[in-house]
Amino acid sequence: MFRAQWMFELAPGMSSSGLEPLPCRASSRGPGVRSVDARGKQEIAKEEKAKELFLKAVEEEQNGALYEAIKFYRLAMQLVPDIEFKITYTRSPDGDGVGKRCVEDNKEDDKMADLLSDFQQQLTLQESSVKLCQPEVDVSQTHISVLPMEVLMYIFRWVVSSDLDLRSLEQLSLVCRGFYICARDPEIWHQVCLKIWGRSCNKLVPYASWREMFLERPRVRFDGVYISKTKYIRQGEQSLDGFYRAWHQVEYYRYLRFFPDGQVMMLTTPEDPQSIVPRLRTKNTRTDAILLGHYRLSQETDNQTKVFAVIMKKKEEKPIDYHKYRYFRRVPAQETDHSFHVGLQLCSSGRQRFNKLVWIHHSCHITYKSTGETAVTTFDIDKMYTPLFFARVKSFTAFSEKPL
Repeated sequence: MFRAQWMFELAPGMSSSGLEPLPCRASSRGPGVRSVDARGKQEIAKEEKAKELFLKAVEEEQNGALYEAIKFYRLAMQLVPDIEFKITYTRSPDGDGVGKRCVEDNKEDDKMADLLSDFQQQLTLQESSVKLCQPEVDVSQTHISVLPMEVLMYIFRWVVSSDLDLRSLEQLSLVCRGFYICARDPEIWHQVCLKIWGRSCNKLVPYASWREMFLERPRVRFDGVYISKTKYIRQGEQSLDGFYRAWHQVEYYRYLRFFPDGQVMMLTTPEDPQSIVPRLRTKNTRTDAILLGHYRLSQETDNQTKVFAVIMKKKEEKPIDYHKYRYFRRVPAQETDHSFHVGLQLCSSGRQRFNKLVWIHHSCHITYKSTGETAVTTFDIDKMYTPLFFARVKSFTAFSEKPL
């Protein structure tokens, strides 16, 4: 009883007798109490605002908007520096979102893998008579969907063409579901693989499809040119007065163009690619310095793909000028054939695949027709043999000469 009365007397605003309040003391402490309460409410409001901004930042980070998340994090910590430790999460801010995104990504991957079968099922369920595509709007002309499947596939073979323009085929597959199905026809991709690797691709294993073999198996590219640029400094002749000696910077390019039929063109020239590349579109070029030949791909035991080529200069038949040697006996020159043997290793660099060729062998073979003997000169592969890098040329696949 005494303890309760003592605590009651100690309460602010009460007299010692406990019968009446002390108005003067209460009035003196009133504004201070109100200011403390107002300050506390401001702190609570600031903390709530900081929590709201922080949770907004967490949501933006989970959605991938990192810039926006950083902005909200900064605003929240400017209000309450330790706001991160004052928030109680009902669930993990990272785990659920990341796990959910991973599950969604896996579902998207599975969906893309089964996209072909999904499109085929949709087309089958739409109509009893399956049509690859339907006109989006009513047209008075004949729509391409009226064409038979055989004609459509023949058009697709013209798109691929004898130049193996698979990039255009992939772009054509983006038109509609029916074109996507046609562009995934296994027969087209099988013929493409046969033209590139020949009999060595009879077995599909270890690839899941012929298209996967084309994308994953090392191969040379046909829709452009492999180019290398070489620079070196050569010492010139000394001046007549002997006071100085000139130095020359030599710069030249090597070009390699591969064709699906196994032929290859090679050109070494100081002219830049802008003037040379258009001349390499066809094999019937008029450039005299071009070397023509054949190449083959070799898969070594160390899983390295190498390209071996034998190239030679174009043979030009020159008419014999008999009047020039009319009054003296002509000593016939010994006829020879020159050929160059080239070995290159196929590599990938950066994001592009099969876009780099590294020199491993270069030799010159001179065959004397009269005796049949062959003299071989092997060149040392040094810094003068810079790697060749691939450059795609759109004009090479702008026209189709023959279907696949």
